[in-house]
Amino acid sequence: MDIVIDLQPFVDFFSLPADILMLKLFFMVGWMPIAVVFIWGAGQIWLKYIRTKWFLTHKQVLLAIDIPRGNVQTPKAVENMLAYLACEHGTYNYHEEWWEGQFQLSMSLEIVSIDGYIQYLVRTPDKFKDVVETSIYSQYPDAEITEVNDYVGIGPVKYPDEQYDIWGGEFILTKDDALPIKTYKDFEDIFGEPEVKYKDTMAALMDLMSSLRKGEQIWYQIILIPVHPDYWSKLSVTSDDRISKIVGEKIKSKENIIDKAGGAFIKLLGDLGELVYSIWGDIEEKKKDEEQPFKMMNLKPVQKKQVEAIQEKVGKLCYEVKIRMIYLAEKEVMNKNKAANGFGGFIKQFQMSDLNSLKPDTGAHGTATKINYPIFYNARLNKRKRKIMHNYKDREDTAGRTPMVLNIEELATIWHFPIEAVAKAPLIQKVSGRKVEPPASLPFSKEVVASDDIFKEKSKIDDSNNIIVDSDSLDDQPPENLPFA
Repeated sequence: MDIVIDLQPFVDFFSLPADILMLKLFFMVGWMPIAVVFIWGAGQIWLKYIRTKWFLTHKQVLLAIDIPRGNVQTPKAVENMLAYLACEHGTYNYHEEWWEGQFQLSMSLEIVSIDGYIQYLVRTPDKFKDVVETSIYSQYPDAEITEVNDYVGIGPVKYPDEQYDIWGGEFILTKDDALPIKTYKDFEDIFGEPEVKYKDTMAALMDLMSSLRKGEQIWYQIILIPVHPDYWSKLSVTSDDRISKIVGEKIKSKENIIDKAGGAFIKLLGDLGELVYSIWGDIEEKKKDEEQPFKMMNLKPVQKKQVEAIQEKVGKLCYEVKIRMIYLAEKEVMNKNKAANGFGGFIKQFQMSDLNSLKPDTGAHGTATKINYPIFYNARLNKRKRKIMHNYKDREDTAGRTPMVLNIEELATIWHFPIEAVAKAPLIQKVSGRKVEPPASLPFSKEVVASDDIFKEKSKIDDSNNIIVDSDSLDDQPPENLPFA
């Protein structure tokens, strides 16, 4: 039986005039990509709406942390804190994500200096407040944590502004996220007294912040987005792929069902081919296998260092991270060079030329308040100022640059409480005394006394009948008009 295929309808169709042909093609298949884009766009609009609605049900709190006087805890304590805080990571099913709008909430680590007075802060969703406090007290039992008002309200949101001007932006990694920056372990010295063998990287930042004059402020913010413990293995390009690229090995592609079926067929052909392998072929294969173990031994020193550094970084818990800095000052006292270069110097401490480093995001499409080309200079500059101020105030984890990935060791390096023997910042807020139980027979009255804390007032005797015993003289009193409760 002969099968006859009539192609005349196709010939007639493609013989139509071009305008009619395009119109018919559109009605037949052209609407499909438009429909796909429309459905995708509608989904994104819905997702943004439902996520915003869910997010607004979560109160955000700002916690001021007063470190103990004479702090000797190394950044390892903050690393332990961040490891504990990784418990905030959650997973969500399709119903929770698309109908309820749930998503991974972020928190931020902050340091602010206002007129030279320095305060460490943590901003977190209220439901994680107890977790944050536990993580801090577990490493700093004598620290004091107080919920305070947000300090960002003083910053103008529109520029140019009559009174204030700003410099700021985000800081980004210069190389692959899997390569680490210089961490606190690299700042340990074998010389000197035991208490000063660690050369505290925060000393430079504390000195810069303490030197600010009245009318100057520096805001330093690190947004933390908890990720899955197996984050690196779930990426399209895993840490093993990155190592293979350095070593020069072939990167294995991710296989779908078709790839697996094709691979099984090729394997079958290979098995059949082994039946006709010659002795010469076997010898060549053995030589090839013998050369493989020596590949790592033939790596250059920088390649070995990178492979080891990647393995060490991905072996620890990680966060998706955004780093922002803003220098806000009254125009009469603004010293942009001191603030920008000083903070840049603090960031430069963590540079490893053969591994990774941080830099200000000053590119053509960057977030820093710097414009590379003179076209519409003032309008573009003011737009960047508005954006960075808005993103900082809202602790935006989606706006700006794509979050980079740092592990808890790297984060503890760039944000930790200074060791007082090394970083002597006189105006950093500290616990003014230690608490001890009073004698049972001691008469007392609750009397409010002056404090060196810009965020709150303390009593000589607190609600738990604990006496606050001053162990050091008070620092200079901060001005009364600072925007804290």
